[in-house]
Amino acid sequence: MRIAQDDILDFCTNQRYEHAMTWPDDYWPATPAPQDDGAWDRSLATYRGSREGLKQLVRDVENLTVRVPTGTSAQTYLRAVLLVADHTAYHVGQLVAVRRALGIWP
Repeated sequence: MRIAQDDILDFCTNQRYEHAMTWPDDYWPATPAPQDDGAWDRSLATYRGSREGLKQLVRDVENLTVRVPTGTSAQTYLRAVLLVADHTAYHVGQLVAVRRALGIWP
């Protein structure tokens, strides 16, 4: 979630953005889990920071239906924000399902 969110925020805010990441290799970490508690905390902090960046983007862009300058005609700010929301919702649902299956959901 973090890597995709960071990439979409960069796409929306970096005037020199070039899509250089490849699917799925660059979006899925080679190590499936953080190696220590500090890495997990840093990952969460990065995720929260870019989420705040997206929230600020929504507040700052006057018309979310305009094209992102580095995108194609269909790639609007609104589409980018909805893509992040949809992607996050999907993976949160997966986390809930796993926790329920493991019996660790309240």
